[in-house]
Amino acid sequence: MARFVLHRLLTLAATLAAASALVFAVLEVLPGNAAQMLLGPDAAPEAVAALTAQLGLDQSAWQRYGHWLAGLARGDLGVSHAYGTPVAELIAERLALTVPLALLAMLLTCVLALAAGVYAAAHHNRAGDAGVMALAQLGIAIPNFWFAILLILLFSVKLQWFSAGGFPGWSAQDGGGLWPALQALALPALALAVVQAAILARVTRSAVLDVLREDFVRTARAKGLSRRAALWRHVLRNAMIPVVTVMGLQFANLLAGTIVVENVFYLPGLGRLIFQAIANRDLVVVRNCVMLLAAMVVVVNFAVDLLYAAIDPRVKAAGL
Repeated sequence: MARFVLHRLLTLAATLAAASALVFAVLEVLPGNAAQMLLGPDAAPEAVAALTAQLGLDQSAWQRYGHWLAGLARGDLGVSHAYGTPVAELIAERLALTVPLALLAMLLTCVLALAAGVYAAAHHNRAGDAGVMALAQLGIAIPNFWFAILLILLFSVKLQWFSAGGFPGWSAQDGGGLWPALQALALPALALAVVQAAILARVTRSAVLDVLREDFVRTARAKGLSRRAALWRHVLRNAMIPVVTVMGLQFANLLAGTIVVENVFYLPGLGRLIFQAIANRDLVVVRNCVMLLAAMVVVVNFAVDLLYAAIDPRVKAAGL
């Protein structure tokens, strides 16, 4: 097990290093000057040159990359050009919304997908199976931002059960609280979860059907175990490896999907911060936010690899 974890940790470190280089290189080729953007098009060249030096933009790319990596190692992400606030504070403030939103969306995804996928597999080639797969195909075809608009029209404009946007905060002192905050995140989480649940339901159905055809399931049924008991005791766990793989990838998609959905619902999360930073050409914020998203994706995949070993001992034994 130690060899397995060490191998995955080395892979994680190499992936993070490659991601940091790629993120920095991509942002380096963007046209324009951040100092010029901050001062405006009519700013004097001397003022632009002074601000360029103050921001460290007059240094070589290698120097800026080295300073950025050193800052990441110390936990110093720099100061936002547009906000004048430490980037770490900005990100921490926005993550307080984005992470609960992604987790709530992932919870809805798992509940909907596992229930639908197992139900479809248990009713294979019957009306229930066809109905679930038709709904799943429809869910895959719907863009989450368009579904978010439909949810606003139905539940906010027509029924007036939820607010159309905004976030009251987690603290009751700020006029919010746990229940109002969860209500504000309910529609965005559902908009994010529908597409991912449709994909995961199809994967779950296929994985469960594959395991149902295995010899050990026939043996369990021959010993008198009911179909439902065999499904929940033996089939589901053995079918979870491809399902867990997709779950890990989907959590990354949910984090990326918040960029669009948070703007639709006007939520002050990490996605909206990235959107505003791109508009302001605040490259310090963009670079660190994108790197954070990349790191979260890599860490989630590392956790998925560890789950493999917990679910299927053959993976651990092979040291894959």
